[in-house]
Amino acid sequence: MGTVNGLPAHVLLVHAVVVLLPLSALLLVLTAVWPAARARLAGPNALLALAVVALVPMTTSAGEWLERRVPSSTLLHDHTELGDTAIFYAIPLAVLAVLVWWRQREATGAGTGNRTYLAPGSVVVTRVLVALAVIVAGAGIYGIYRIGDSGARASWTGNFSTTAHTDGPPD
Repeated sequence: MGTVNGLPAHVLLVHAVVVLLPLSALLLVLTAVWPAARARLAGPNALLALAVVALVPMTTSAGEWLERRVPSSTLLHDHTELGDTAIFYAIPLAVLAVLVWWRQREATGAGTGNRTYLAPGSVVVTRVLVALAVIVAGAGIYGIYRIGDSGARASWTGNFSTTAHTDGPPD
């Protein structure tokens, strides 16, 4: 994917990942910790997290397309290397989001009959899942922040004036 309406697709797709991955991470923690939120949001968050997993390779592929068309720099190289790690944040978030959703289904008996695979009533399993959710969500948010920050630095360092301008005459 190269361009969308004349703009590099990466510039558009990256905004979706930068917003949706942290949103999914926050929803993961919320649904892991709070049963009322889990009942309402675990399913939609599982779908959101899976969508982010699909968006990440599209975004990195569009980024590679863009990388071949802009001047090379150390900052750009650093960003592309970090960008390749985004999938390692998205996949664990999606796996945990699906596990939280599946445990909710098992707890309510929706579609599973009498079988339970993920111990929906176990306090120990719940605590482990909450701990994993907090760790994975924190890592995902921090990782996407680092990737986005490196992209902003690669895009903007040296490309704008730091001198303040005013509309009026000089003092």
